[in-house]
Amino acid sequence: MQASGRQTRIALAELEALLTSIFQSHGTSPEVAGILARNCAGAQRDGALSHGVFRIPGYLSTLKSGWVNGQAVPQVEDVAPGFVSVDAGNGFAQPALEAAHTLMLKKARANGIAMLAIRNSHHFAALWPDVEPFAREGMVALAFVNSMACVVPFGGSRPLFGTNPISFAAPRAGGDPLVFDLATSAMAHGDVQIAAREGKSLPRGCGVDADGKATTDPVAVLNGGALLPFGGHKGSALSMMVELLAAALTGGNFSFEFDWSPYPGAKTPWTGELVIVIDPSRGAGHDFAKRAETLVQEMEWSGQTRQPGDRRYQHRAEANELGVAIDEQELDHLRELAGIE
Repeated sequence: MQASGRQTRIALAELEALLTSIFQSHGTSPEVAGILARNCAGAQRDGALSHGVFRIPGYLSTLKSGWVNGQAVPQVEDVAPGFVSVDAGNGFAQPALEAAHTLMLKKARANGIAMLAIRNSHHFAALWPDVEPFAREGMVALAFVNSMACVVPFGGSRPLFGTNPISFAAPRAGGDPLVFDLATSAMAHGDVQIAAREGKSLPRGCGVDADGKATTDPVAVLNGGALLPFGGHKGSALSMMVELLAAALTGGNFSFEFDWSPYPGAKTPWTGELVIVIDPSRGAGHDFAKRAETLVQEMEWSGQTRQPGDRRYQHRAEANELGVAIDEQELDHLRELAGIE
């Protein structure tokens, strides 16, 4: 979808219904359609445009290719007191996470900690929506997911790792949870795609072209080039950690292990995800959220005026009052896809 630059507003419920209709008409079950629609609409609402409606063409292209099973029913396995495993059935990771959500909370509250290993799954969305709901239940949560090989490890010469994001969420007494979601690459792949679409350059140090030479051209990065890890060897080490946690530990594919070449149009990485949920009351009693607030106050005193998640919450509040901001041309295209005149 090409953006025109002119913005309009749409109610969140209307956008979710529109996206649900699109997903269903392109081969997903009603349950999967609703989950994916809420995820994309929520990202758009919160200003995370690289993971909002921008992702719809990639989803639809992947579904059309037959690479992913839009009808998959996740199989939840209760394998140990603090361990849940889910076979996503070559479907999307979000339905697998939702299927295990209640059991994860139950185990975390009973044992103080619970781990969820999702395998045989496709994750094509922002990672922070996977952990924020747990923080709103009073839990501390971390998530790790690997993606397709598009990042050159430090000192390497070819793409091996994915952008491999890490997400964290924690409750605080004075406001919304602290939530961050960061790629271990110098830039998120979706942001590179948006830069290419808008004809913008990348910051220096983000990527290389097909010859391994440094470039600020997003098109060169996407067409045979690769991203670099953030922070050199430090980001590369974290990316390796994510591969081990999200793929080796879950039973999912490493970022370099799957081959989607027989499925033209496939966009979604077929990998794994690990989610860890901790009940902080087992460590600090019921004072964790207050302790978190103490830290936030000290961070603000030191001059850090914006905390992790604040910008998303600001966009969310604005969208709840005025409607979700969306490009007019993108909205028209979505309505066309949904068969709305």
